[in-house]
Amino acid sequence: MAADLRIITLPEAEVPAGLKLRVAELQDLAWPGPPGPSAAPVHDPALRPLSMLLLDGARVVAALDVLSKEIVHAGRTYAASGLSTVVTDPACRGLGHGRRLVAAARATARERGADLGLFTCDRELRGFYESAGWECLPGAVLVGGTAEDPFPSDREGFDKVTMAAFFTARAERHRADFPHRRIALHPGTVDRLW
Repeated sequence: MAADLRIITLPEAEVPAGLKLRVAELQDLAWPGPPGPSAAPVHDPALRPLSMLLLDGARVVAALDVLSKEIVHAGRTYAASGLSTVVTDPACRGLGHGRRLVAAARATARERGADLGLFTCDRELRGFYESAGWECLPGAVLVGGTAEDPFPSDREGFDKVTMAAFFTARAERHRADFPHRRIALHPGTVDRLW
């Protein structure tokens, strides 16, 4: 394996059906849901979902989606992107494939004009994301859902940390506005928290 590794990046709606089905199968292994994978879009189109797949030949070994929207935080508007549905084929874990894809997604978010990257992950995955260039925002809480029906990352039963990257000089100048704060992400009702 690894002789023919390559990353493809496409809008979620343009991912070929066969690849979309394989990604859905991997997601079902990671987060079991109703029986049978679906090739339907996973994300709200308003978040401009961008799918990134790490392929070994025709085999999907890792996949994720980059979601993007404007947020207002501490009185400033930022173009924000975050990672969602990060998954690696269980047979390929521990080989650096997920890290490679997550690092590529960070670079892609920057290249596509995001001021900053923000997302949550399970606390035990913090080191994995840090090894791919992301940093933990201590005490930060992402508030998903909508303003009328918020879905915060510090909900009872969650054990999440907020990961970030500051891509632009403007975001970097205001980095102190983010730790130990509630950040209104509000991606909507489909992607309640990316």
